[in-house]
Amino acid sequence: MWQTLQNAWGGGVDVSQGTLNPAFRYLRLVVDGQVVLLALGYTDAHPQGPIEAWYSAHKEVLRLQNGRVVGAAGTVTEWQSVSIPPLPNWSALSLASEPLRWIRSRDLMPGYRYGVKDALITRVVPPPVRSQLSGVDPASLIWFEEAFDSSERLSMSKGDTDRLPPAKYAVSLSQGAGAVVYAEQCLATDLCFSWQRWPVSRSADIKK
Repeated sequence: MWQTLQNAWGGGVDVSQGTLNPAFRYLRLVVDGQVVLLALGYTDAHPQGPIEAWYSAHKEVLRLQNGRVVGAAGTVTEWQSVSIPPLPNWSALSLASEPLRWIRSRDLMPGYRYGVKDALITRVVPPPVRSQLSGVDPASLIWFEEAFDSSERLSMSKGDTDRLPPAKYAVSLSQGAGAVVYAEQCLATDLCFSWQRWPVSRSADIKK
């Protein structure tokens, strides 16, 4: 599970405690109990928000848009051609009276599975008792859960075996639209990780 990425950053050593090059932006990623760093390679403009491409030392790539995964390459499970409809920003979602229901489409490799559709529901939840969040009070952030919507049955889904564990997002509302500073996500049922913008002092340094 991202073994080459872990080895590249020193295995069990918590590399996030070292001295970082201030010219780069980083994600502190925890996968399978190991702490590693990803660096921002570039940002692509997009009408629904910039897409950030984060690289490991061995060029595994994680693409994020508004905190959500919109691509992963070089990993055991790859997400390609992820399509997300226009959604309310996190600030608006935090004030919504009802959970948001929406549909995501993605291609999966290996296996050449195209157009996999996920019915999702996004709602505000209390801060978790446990997380990998470091250096920030969980209660200072607004937390969201994004889970598969059990009330929807999509013709292109294979059923419950494809349903990933719920994603969690911790959002800072210090910026008008809100910005994700920490998340827990899965690319597959057996490939889950958390990430945090790092160091904490730069958590608000997010390009709009």
